[in-house]
Amino acid sequence: MTGIRDIYDSLAARYETRWSTYIGRSVSATLQRAPVKKGELAIDVGCGTGALLRELIARGVRAIGVDISLGMLARAKSSPAPLVAADAENLPFRAGLVDIVFTASSFHFWPHPARGLEEIRRVLKGGGQLVITDWCDDYFACRLCNAYLRFREPTYHKIFSRDECVAMLEQSGFRILRIDRYKISWLWGLMTAVAAVEKV
Repeated sequence: MTGIRDIYDSLAARYETRWSTYIGRSVSATLQRAPVKKGELAIDVGCGTGALLRELIARGVRAIGVDISLGMLARAKSSPAPLVAADAENLPFRAGLVDIVFTASSFHFWPHPARGLEEIRRVLKGGGQLVITDWCDDYFACRLCNAYLRFREPTYHKIFSRDECVAMLEQSGFRILRIDRYKISWLWGLMTAVAAVEKV
């Protein structure tokens, strides 16, 4: 993950300005579909500059930001949430601690998504939920973007289709509650999956 860390360290200073419309719309779309409750403990994996964190805190959620990029975390300090430098495969939290885990627009960079999902499942409470928002390969423009990035960027992994996302979540022991595909612009087609860990 060193390569992607370096890339986002270099992008951090201009990230929210450059992608402000995308960030605003994707965060809004995620929260419209997420079952957040005041007082819950949430982790935002791949929190970036903290846009989603700030919205969670505003809703009374006790949120923690996690990112591998120190540059991004430095920008996320504008949020009142605690911040942790870590990646999805090695979350520094005890098992069964967290009510809900978010990851928005980072899943396609995970080199081993099944390992990340396993680690998220470990830290979630029984009945806890995972919310993934990411680019969706079911949209033609996203497929083009997928092909371009896989050719140009060696740290990039893969954009998944809705069915691929469902299969990975189910194989990792999650129960799908909902998965929506939608567009936030003429270009960006996203999906948001909400999945739960079974209560013990």
